[in-house]
Amino acid sequence: MINVEAVYWLIGILFVAWASLIAADTNHPRRWGSSAFWGILGLCFFYSTWVQAGTAPGWILGVAVLVLVVLASTGLLGHGKHRTSTGPERESYAKRFGNKLFIPALTLPLVTVILVLAAPVLNIGGTPLLDPKNTTLVALAIGAVAAVIVALVILKPKNPATPIFESRRILESIGWAALLPQMLTTLGILFTKAGVGTAVGNLASGLLPKGSLIAGVLVYCIGMFLFTVLMGNGFAAFPIMTAAIGWPVLVQTFHGDPAIIFAIGMLAGFCGTLCTPMAANFNLVPSALLEMNNKYGVITAQVGTAIPLLAVNIALMYFLAFH
Repeated sequence: MINVEAVYWLIGILFVAWASLIAADTNHPRRWGSSAFWGILGLCFFYSTWVQAGTAPGWILGVAVLVLVVLASTGLLGHGKHRTSTGPERESYAKRFGNKLFIPALTLPLVTVILVLAAPVLNIGGTPLLDPKNTTLVALAIGAVAAVIVALVILKPKNPATPIFESRRILESIGWAALLPQMLTTLGILFTKAGVGTAVGNLASGLLPKGSLIAGVLVYCIGMFLFTVLMGNGFAAFPIMTAAIGWPVLVQTFHGDPAIIFAIGMLAGFCGTLCTPMAANFNLVPSALLEMNNKYGVITAQVGTAIPLLAVNIALMYFLAFH
């Protein structure tokens, strides 16, 4: 059976490979800091297997995370100069391959969907081929590998290791922000465990005018917006605001429709995603990849959409969720 640990080890191997390439790059301006950052991250994927199995202490991973924070925050991460295709070469490839360039990109979702749908019947001797608890993640990893193989077959690069070199270039262009989604998700779990939702609920109950539905809707939607801005992730903000306002006030007190309230609440949170650098994969990574002069240019362009959209979501919740 292909389990999720195999996926994590594959990811770890890639990070260690990128760290090794950086360490061997004598022209890299932050050679050892960058190599250490990505190498430690890769090793964490291996070590976590034993932590998950309960045979190794988890605090070592905590120390590793602190080291990553120190490396990233002290400017020891850098961006090396990579040999890659030039603009004219890319135009030449585009004319040569045409729409075939899209085949590798489409292979990934296609293989993933097929494997997820076929997973119930894929078994060997009664043992499932894919980890039943993490079918989508395992299928996604297989889809990524298949996409790389298809790309090599179609494009026939001179060096078969080109995907490793190019993925290192993209990883260094993104930098530490590549880890932000995982960090923010962890932060949301910590906030929920620490009882932040309960604390916010107690605070809000003292401020909300009794019997005011519109006040409850405003606090919930704007709270989802603000917590998403702070945490960079609507899914991290959702349990906090739902425990504080959504369930006890809007559902239990005003008898609103939970499906409508929580669906629109998430949409209100996504308005915050448009306005925060914490949502790095949406707002900072595109700026880095497109080499924009203003790294906050994406956010600046989105604010004008996010604020009116938040107002629309507040109105929709108020008029649709309570009958």
